Amino acid sequence: DAIIKKIIKLSDVGPDDCVLEVGPGIGTLTVALLKHAGSVISVERDKDLPSVLAKTCAPWGDAFTLLCKDALDLQVLDFEGKAPSRFVSNLPYAVAATLILDYFERFESIQSATVMVQKEVADRIMAKVSSKDYGAYTVKLGMYAKPQGRFAVSAGNFYPPPRVESAVVRLDRETPCNASGDPLEQRLVELTCRMADAAFATRRKTISNSFKTYLSGAQGPISELTGRTGELFERASIDPRRRGETLSHEEFIALGMAADAMMQA
Repeated sequence: DAIIKKIIKLSDVGPDDCVLEVGPGIGTLTVALLKHAGSVISVERDKDLPSVLAKTCAPWGDAFTLLCKDALDLQVLDFEGKAPSRFVSNLPYAVAATLILDYFERFESIQSATVMVQKEVADRIMAKVSSKDYGAYTVKLGMYAKPQGRFAVSAGNFYPPPRVESAVVRLDRETPCNASGDPLEQRLVELTCRMADAAFATRRKTISNSFKTYLSGAQGPISELTGRTGELFERASIDPRRRGETLSHEEFIALGMAADAMMQA
């Protein structure tokens, strides 16, 4: 299959890799991965498929591991000592965006993801500042990974053909840094992600209004910023009249660091 070959090529999977796959189905991509990778861990919640997969992947023995559970409930302990270095999947579209961000956040061993997703999700992943698809998701994913490649997949590659367009994207893990090039501590990464949520709480409104809306319902330490957004924007050197979609990755980090300084004071 030409699409499978393109996925394998884009993913750059090799014999030293342990690959994590979600939604293997009958194992078409799984077999291709097993031919190139050192091992594959497939996660499938459909209880009718394990016997089919076990038979299909039997020639690879212990190199293949099947986890019968919901991918949203996957934990590090499920890997039983194996550390997946690459995430390669034809993802279930309903949970694709959530899984990509969640796995980069929680599974530090994953160094790249090459995944088939709905075109709209791919557009959000690849979005540039000030584009219509640029939003909180783009910013938050950008705290963990950077897009490296993409190709379109037409509906004609499936039977029956779906009503949505698809694309395969590759993301490589990236360590977020401050303006001096120093890696950010995890609390600053998480706080920067909260800043993205706040900036896009009310789309197409100024960040001043959007932050007020977000903070009015915020719980925990971040609620300390309520009523202090003017100081926050001043510390980050950002005009409060701007809109969230105009802020760069670096400016969101500046907001996260400013918020942290205010909360620590």
